[in-house]
Amino acid sequence: MAADKVVETVVVGNYVEMETEGKPQNMKSKLSNFFWHGGSVYDAWFSCSSNQVAQVLLTLPYSFSQLGMLSGILFQLFYGLLGSWTAYLISILYVEYRTRKEREKVDFRNHVIQWFEVLDGLLGKHWRNVGLAFNCTFLLFGSVIQLIACASNIYYINDNLDKRTWTYIFGACCATTVFIPSFHNYRIWSFLGLLMTTYTAWYLTIASLLHGQVEGVKHAGPTKLVLYFTGATNILYTFGGHAVTVEIMHAMWKPQKFKAIYLLATLYVITLTLPSAAAVYWAFGDMLLNHSNAFSLLPRSPFRDMAFITFGFACTPLYFVWEKAIGMHECKSLCKRAAARLPVVIPIWFLAIVFPFFGPINSTVGSLLVSFTVYIIPALAHIFTFKSAAARENAVEQPPKFVGRWVGTYTINVFVVVWVLVVGFGFGGWASMTNFIHQIDTFGLFTKCYQCLPPQGVLPPPPHSFNTTVAPSPHHQPSFNHTHHNL
Repeated sequence: MAADKVVETVVVGNYVEMETEGKPQNMKSKLSNFFWHGGSVYDAWFSCSSNQVAQVLLTLPYSFSQLGMLSGILFQLFYGLLGSWTAYLISILYVEYRTRKEREKVDFRNHVIQWFEVLDGLLGKHWRNVGLAFNCTFLLFGSVIQLIACASNIYYINDNLDKRTWTYIFGACCATTVFIPSFHNYRIWSFLGLLMTTYTAWYLTIASLLHGQVEGVKHAGPTKLVLYFTGATNILYTFGGHAVTVEIMHAMWKPQKFKAIYLLATLYVITLTLPSAAAVYWAFGDMLLNHSNAFSLLPRSPFRDMAFITFGFACTPLYFVWEKAIGMHECKSLCKRAAARLPVVIPIWFLAIVFPFFGPINSTVGSLLVSFTVYIIPALAHIFTFKSAAARENAVEQPPKFVGRWVGTYTINVFVVVWVLVVGFGFGGWASMTNFIHQIDTFGLFTKCYQCLPPQGVLPPPPHSFNTTVAPSPHHQPSFNHTHHNL
């Protein structure tokens, strides 16, 4: 056992990709390392924080209008804790898998380990297939949501083009992510992503407080079970961004240091999401039920136009899966790998144009995909991986005392599975699909400009029991003295 521990510390504690070890470094290589090669705990923290909230930040005020202020705050804290726990489980399973493989002299120098491979190595091909299906589908729609968000945001900066046209443009921009080899090379992008997310959150908070409450503001939520569970599932999705946890860990020089990183990232993200969602909901109240993007209610200003959410994090793991499927993953030519990745962008682009329902699509993905991908499957995988006494005794990392060791860990895992299955997938799936289908019935597929101002002389659709009306013009600040909802 002592010898095994030495192997595990020495081998698992060192990860290098495209390294230049032993070669003298000139100024060019030093700059490249500074901006490009990131494998520290700080890089992992930036990646986790950027990826965890990103575009969902703009839909959280909308979720608060569905849930009410108290439930919105409580669900953020609760799902933040739940998400941190399952990210911890994934990190434990990754280290367990990698340690076992490296004891067998498997070399991962030119191979990025992914979640479905961890499941395959620990539990077999059936677990691998289920994990692969859920993970790829979630990452696909996660990329779609990021693309929709970018088009929606830029529309409120420049509405000379409709949202669908902006989706075409940003789809082309999204294609540039094929040139980023792995999360080891996301250093500057993840830093900028977190910087812009932080700016956007505090812009929403300060702008809403300075704007003040609209005339006759109402805070009626929660009023309907459909809306309540739709909002709750959007928050489940917010703190379920760790479908890329394994890829981020693999990009670290010392992946065993990851355990606390996701919790610290979650705590930071909550300092962004709670003030911004609460402030916008306080200012605009039930009007948010018809405005899933919080930008649509704030007056145009240079400060609002500076707020932007980066994209691309969810694409990269899909590129890895595709490369492995076509046998290109270990190719050392960046240009060849980039060319091979381009077909992955096409379905992302297409689906963003088909389902541009920013807000409702978040909840639907959260209930049907996130619930299994990052909550249920990791908890069950941990239970089954360590179900035997021998597996628990020989585990690379033992559960901490403060959770009650193995008994406490199993208890928490069972709670996570039951809660997310019933509340997230069950009630959340029913509510989210009901709302999503309602968007299709009201706006139709391939809608040109979801929740945009109708043409002059065209009356908006009649009020509905869901969030379907159009947004006010971003050119001026309307007088919000009514909330035309049938609640």
